[in-house]
Amino acid sequence: MEMTLRDLHEADVKGKAVLLRADFNVPLKDGEVAEDFRIRKTLPTVNWLRDQGARVAIVSHLGRPKGKKVPELSLRPVAERLSHLLGAQVPLLGDCIGNEVKRTVEGLGPGEVVLLENVRFHPGEEANDADFARALAEPFDLFVNDAFAVCHRAHASTVGVTQYLPAYAGFLLQEEIKVLSKLRESPERPYYLLIGGKKAKDKLGVLEELLPVVDGILIGGGAAFTFLKAKGYEIGRSVLEEELLEKVKGIAERAYRNGVLLLLPRDVVAARELSDSADTVIVPADRIPPDMMGLDIGPETVRIFSEKLKEAATVVWAGPMGAFEYKPFSRGTEAIARALAEAPGFTVVGGGETGEAVIALGLEEKFDHLSTGGGATLAFLQGKPMPALEPLMA
Repeated sequence: MEMTLRDLHEADVKGKAVLLRADFNVPLKDGEVAEDFRIRKTLPTVNWLRDQGARVAIVSHLGRPKGKKVPELSLRPVAERLSHLLGAQVPLLGDCIGNEVKRTVEGLGPGEVVLLENVRFHPGEEANDADFARALAEPFDLFVNDAFAVCHRAHASTVGVTQYLPAYAGFLLQEEIKVLSKLRESPERPYYLLIGGKKAKDKLGVLEELLPVVDGILIGGGAAFTFLKAKGYEIGRSVLEEELLEKVKGIAERAYRNGVLLLLPRDVVAARELSDSADTVIVPADRIPPDMMGLDIGPETVRIFSEKLKEAATVVWAGPMGAFEYKPFSRGTEAIARALAEAPGFTVVGGGETGEAVIALGLEEKFDHLSTGGGATLAFLQGKPMPALEPLMA
């Protein structure tokens, strides 16, 4: 059954002070927002609240300041980009709790918006400290969560504040849950999982949980090399998680027993160093030279993966196919992104680095769903606890 959350449309927000939890954890470059996808995806909720005459304060984190004030992780660049997107000035307050916040919120007119400073500057945020959550909630009449990407975290700004305020789900959060619930409950088949990223460890949980559900698993990126080593292949200096070899062998055996297709790279782009000026060679995936490392899938693998993905009725993609941030190792991710963009099936990108790659290629509109979550998307698909969703249940 699809999860039902308390709908924001049911809330009386006119004239009310609303605390909106957004996920504005966006990449910065030279003190400016480098990519604003997550900000843009929250605009429908922000604009609805403004149109209804709410007084809105947005709270978010940025990066991992570990409970300390880190000037480089201020939300000032986000306030500037948000002001531009809304066509209205959005001031950044100096903190997310305290008298300045209270006074400012009290003085807001209907439809006005402010941004609170990085909530993770306080250790009480990640600790879900009750006193901090109470201070965060105090100036407000109700709480709206539109930050799917942190719903697997029991933090003060996602869970703690709901002890003190009526809580509702924003429109982005509702959209994420609707799409991902369908994948979890009744995906169209064949259903393929495309896995990449730097390490196998980050994806083993989702592989194990979804193995009984999917029809095929395609593995690229750094995650593939532990699987290749488990088959006895020579992987040179490629990333290897030796402690996972037995677990990986077990997953491969289960896939075989369950009739689940498990595709690994046939060839890889190898180099002696990871850099933008690296000399590269294409080598078979089972014969990577001892002094080299595999850093991207090769053209034969791209061809095989692309053909297989075009057969799928549903594809979930989590993790780049190589070290795509370096030009010599970006082709595999780009080619797979373009193939999936043209694929006839229902295509879902699991946020994080994969989402960044898709957006950088200008393909975001070509996918059926580009999730704002990374870890949250995978956690939800695995059926793991999502603490921030529980207080929003209708």
